[in-house]
Amino acid sequence: MRLQAAVVLLFPACLSTGVLAEGAPPITAVVLHPGSATVVRTAQVTPGMTEVVFAGLPAQFDLQTLRAEAGPHVRVGQVVTRDAARGDAFNPAEADLEGRILALQDRQAAVDAEIAAAELVGRYLERFGAGGSGEGEPSALPDDPKILAGLVQTLGQSARESLAAIQRLNVEKREFGKQIEVLQRELEGLRSGARDMRSVTVQLSAQRPGELRLSYQVANAGWQPAYRASLDSAASRLELERLASVAQRTGEDWQGVRLTLSTTQPRLSPAAPEPQPWLLTWQPPVPAQLSRMESRAMPAPAAPLAGVAAREALADEEGFQPPSFVSHGAFASEFEVPTPVSLPADGRALAVSLGTSSLVARHYLRVAPRVEPAAVVVAEAERPAGVWLPGDVQLFRDGSYVGHAHWNPAGNERFVFSFGRDDQLRVAVDQVEGQAGSTGVFDKRRERRVAEVFTLTNTHKSPVDVLLLESSPVSGSEEVRVRTAFDPAPTQQGWQQRRGVVAWERKLAAGESARFGVDYRIEYPLDGYVGGLE
Repeated sequence: MRLQAAVVLLFPACLSTGVLAEGAPPITAVVLHPGSATVVRTAQVTPGMTEVVFAGLPAQFDLQTLRAEAGPHVRVGQVVTRDAARGDAFNPAEADLEGRILALQDRQAAVDAEIAAAELVGRYLERFGAGGSGEGEPSALPDDPKILAGLVQTLGQSARESLAAIQRLNVEKREFGKQIEVLQRELEGLRSGARDMRSVTVQLSAQRPGELRLSYQVANAGWQPAYRASLDSAASRLELERLASVAQRTGEDWQGVRLTLSTTQPRLSPAAPEPQPWLLTWQPPVPAQLSRMESRAMPAPAAPLAGVAAREALADEEGFQPPSFVSHGAFASEFEVPTPVSLPADGRALAVSLGTSSLVARHYLRVAPRVEPAAVVVAEAERPAGVWLPGDVQLFRDGSYVGHAHWNPAGNERFVFSFGRDDQLRVAVDQVEGQAGSTGVFDKRRERRVAEVFTLTNTHKSPVDVLLLESSPVSGSEEVRVRTAFDPAPTQQGWQQRRGVVAWERKLAAGESARFGVDYRIEYPLDGYVGGLE
């Protein structure tokens, strides 16, 4: 269906009359960007309708992004906005918390009144027990001993009840105070600061029934890519689930909306930067005395503008940072969430699933003994089609969680994941006695030998593939000479285009051990310093 975009005209008040829509039409769709969101509201239009009012909207959205569009049988006219102050909270959850806090404060005030009444009774009993209602007044106590004994007992019982009531009420008041404090902390985390509301009136002409969509962009919302990688070592399968972490504090909840995730960042400048002329100028030297005089006369740096300082202070006070990321792709990408999403406006992060890919994987044990004598399970798979953005990944191996890491698949032909240590591959590093000395008669040089033997033992009940990595020394100077010897010879030289890094690939049967020897002889002049030589 082809849509007609409206020309948006902004006026301070709505002057037209017609058929009005009660309240704000619901949010039906949201396009979430890194750090912002485009909200879409949909209203049903009937023939003869002259205008639709979108009332009760948050006043924080960007007016420059306001857009009204409809189908071919509905013509959209001017769009008028109007702002008004609002006394109560904009967010329903925020209003609920405020109501609960006020109710607790009212109950606390009622307890204070009861405490005051009980204290008044206690003071009266004190004065009555002292023998009079005031200084110089005759005693009101009876002369009959029996009556006096009964009166004393009654006074004592009343005093105990009064003190017990005061203690009970103080405990109740303290509990109310704790509840109020908890709710106030929750309210501070929920508040969006939205206290003004905005109404948008769209004038139109409808010949047939249709839909009117109003869209605008808001801040304090965003998303980040995330993944969940699960390795089934028995089946050699890698399940890669694409996730997104979404959160928002726009001032209104999103209930059952159609959510689309976009990599575009509309709040950044759409214009391309342009280089400016690079001009070089020269000034003759300034005498030292004149230079000192100019430095003393230089004014102090200007203080920031009040408006800028206020905005920075407001940003620090809000403290909410919507999820965002930097996309280095050449073109924008969009991902549609397959199910409707409900996202409260309290800033909490919600993970949504975008789909799962099942990949054939090759897994093996990788070990670099001189770096760390421990093996790590590594899985590799062919890169599937689609856009894969950098993000955090949760790692599971055979159903068990093994950790998380940041994953950047950009530019890699294959996906590579590490799934934690494997303690059933034993790694031993044995030092071969080295030697140091001098060589040559006239050209005295030093020689250093570094030799080690790596022993790998498979204690699994089945064969395993092993990749052993070793970083051999590489000379970066003509004065330093390196001779290397390996036993057996490596299967790869320059592993992943890294200078000096060699690799051995080997399949170890159950219970099998394998030895790998490295021997380096390094010659360098007597004088000077060789960097990188331990």
